[in-house]
This record gives sequence, structure tokens and C-alpha cells, in this order.
Amino acid sequence: MAETTFMGVPRDKITWAPVIDYTRCNYCLECAKFCPHQVYEIREEEPRLIVANPNNCVVFCRACAKTCGPDAISFPEKSRVLETIKALRQQEGGK
Repeated sequence: MAETTFMGVPRDKITWAPVIDYTRCNYCLECAKFCPHQVYEIREEEPRLIVANPNNCVVFCRACAKTCGPDAISFPEKSRVLETIKALRQQEGGK
């Protein structure tokens, strides 16, 4: 089960999840095999691999991308995501 908050911010407000570059992906599925959080889904139809559960991704984890030989997985820029988290925390604190 994924965490529902990260640093006091609801997880569904944090845009941290892998992005698959299908022009590079060779469908080796190493990322899906590696990730214990069921972020990915393997399907019979194209595309064979999708990010089915983005909110299951652990914020700031990039480990699955390191298993990707063709370098087909990317993540949002960490500093921007951190700025968003800080802004959301301030909004919550200002209520």
C-alpha cells in the first residue's frame, strides 16, 4: 500500500512518477520486475508497459530508472517537485 502523504502533503498532489520514453523502451520489463510498489503494469496490448499507479511511486525514488538499460525512464526535476511540496505545505499551514 502506498503512503497517502509525503512531508505532510497528500501524495496525489505530488507529481512524482516515472515517464516511459517508448522510443527507447525495449520492453525488457526490468523496471516492473524491480519495483515492489506496483507502479507499472504489464499488458498484452501496446504499449506493453504503462505507469498504472503513479501515486504508488515513492517520492524521489529513481531506482527503477537505474535498472533500465536503454535509459527509457525519466522523472520530473527533483528541485521543482520539492518547490511544489514546500508551496503546498505553506498553503496547508496558512489555513
